[in-house]
Amino acid sequence: MSGSAPSRAERESRLLHAFVELADTLVDDYDVVDVLHGLVEHCVQLLDATAAGLMLSDQHGGLRVVAYSSDQTQMLELFQLQASEGPCLDCVHSGEAVLVADLSTEIQRWPRFAPLAIAEGFASVHAVPMRLRRETIGTLNLFRRETGLLSDEDLLLVRALADTATIGILQERAIRRSEVVTEQLQTALNSRVVIEQAKGVLAFAGNLEMEQAFHVLRNYARNGRRRLAEVARELVVGELRPEDLLALRPRPADV
Repeated sequence: MSGSAPSRAERESRLLHAFVELADTLVDDYDVVDVLHGLVEHCVQLLDATAAGLMLSDQHGGLRVVAYSSDQTQMLELFQLQASEGPCLDCVHSGEAVLVADLSTEIQRWPRFAPLAIAEGFASVHAVPMRLRRETIGTLNLFRRETGLLSDEDLLLVRALADTATIGILQERAIRRSEVVTEQLQTALNSRVVIEQAKGVLAFAGNLEMEQAFHVLRNYARNGRRRLAEVARELVVGELRPEDLLALRPRPADV
């Protein structure tokens, strides 16, 4: 490890603190980048790992380095993205953990990443997917200076941390999507109110039925290639005169 091993009581206290921080993401507004940086720091403190990093997929399907325990880790994560190879990318693409006990045995698999990681002093790597059911949103990556795999207990722990963080991130994304949908719905509802007001203005000014007034309003908007709600608003606030719209209404054919 990068420092002296914590006592069992210290480890349990740190572990509790880590899960409390992650649980807060489920019930409170939070800074996702700050929480994920805390997560990688907890991994280095709690697990037999020298360094940790975290990648997340963006809304366009690309990967981005979001958190890292050291500049060296950030460099290794970024290099994987630039070289399009490495355990973290394999982990995200497969949705399965990539556990490498000895990086020197994987040079053929990752001809650019493995030599660089070894040159930086790392001998083994563990990449754990951040996944909920079939959706993989990123990977939590642990780098070690010693060869060998993490213990079963540590592997269970890192999976639990990754899963908890994943739930928080997906919830935030769902809330944001919900807020966008709600905003769009509210905009539509507000637009409908303005359109109804505009129909009333036109109906009164042109002695029209409400349905006729709507056709006049819509034809004017279409002819000008403008949004219906925008034309309606201008009519209601007086930026457009009813006569401007009524002058363009189709006249019934002479009988």
